Amino acid sequence: MTTQSDATSRSRAHASADVEATLNRLRRARGQLAGVIGMIEQGRNCKDVVTQLAAVSKALDRAGFTIVATGLRDCLDQPDAATGGTPPMTVDELEKLFLSLA
Repeated sequence: MTTQSDATSRSRAHASADVEATLNRLRRARGQLAGVIGMIEQGRNCKDVVTQLAAVSKALDRAGFTIVATGLRDCLDQPDAATGGTPPMTVDELEKLFLSLA
């Protein structure tokens, strides 16, 4: 039988893994962005710059979606604990947040 404590521990471990993966993705995007800046400073051709910039954009989008998805999962798994004492987000607020990434 699974207890609330077991579910909470698994949820925290999953959230921790998501946070670490998101941080790694953001660090890679930061490095890619530095590379794009360097390419522009070096006068590299447009196609190469845009290709790398698209990769940075995709990495940032994926990080944003992961952050929103993790937040949604936390809210569904533990609605009281996920908000840290603040009022939970409404469905409209969550939708607006998610669509802000589009």
